[in-house]
Amino acid sequence: MARRSVLPLLAVCSALLAVAAAAAVPPSCERIECPAYEVVDSANGFEIRRYTDAMWVSTAPIEDISFVAATRTGFLQLFQYIQGKNAYNETIEMTAPVLTQVSPSDGPFCASSFVVSFYVPAKNQADPPPAEGLRVQRWAGDRYAAVRRFGGFVADADVGEQAARLDASLQGTRWAAAVNEARKADPASSYTVAQYNSPFEFSGRVNEIWMLFDGKEASDVHAM
Repeated sequence: MARRSVLPLLAVCSALLAVAAAAAVPPSCERIECPAYEVVDSANGFEIRRYTDAMWVSTAPIEDISFVAATRTGFLQLFQYIQGKNAYNETIEMTAPVLTQVSPSDGPFCASSFVVSFYVPAKNQADPPPAEGLRVQRWAGDRYAAVRRFGGFVADADVGEQAARLDASLQGTRWAAAVNEARKADPASSYTVAQYNSPFEFSGRVNEIWMLFDGKEASDVHAM
């Protein structure tokens, strides 16, 4: 009798451990500031997060055939920004992740469009320093992200593959329609790559593919 009663307890413990693993924040976010989020769902291969009122400083679109090269170009602009190359000559703390929004081209030899963004620390959000060539974006209200995590240094070949895996994992779930509706509303914004580590960190690297959608699409999911 006692032996049989242990089995449901083990099942509950395993489920709790799985949820905790899915909801674990990237290790970088224990050292530097990251945008707060709530995990509202998770399954094999993806996690659904809700972000609230996050603020970003973003580059102008960068045209390039290489994700890696475009991200490097954008990151250098943003690094100069946080080092004081802004209207207030103000140094800003490093945060994570660095986002690269990807608008894929129509072919392998055509340039895609990339926008690289830096999360603005909470203490700077009331008055983020302006800078030439950069713009401030605020996620007003709730913004949702379907997320897939992967490791290592991101190579050009990884980006499309990981995005396809996230998309495949969402198919047949209640979140697929929300992601598809967001894609129809903004066809130029296909997916976003989030990178959490310094280029000088060689182990334990955390990257994510995000597919973003807003509160309206999420409300439609909850109404199903």
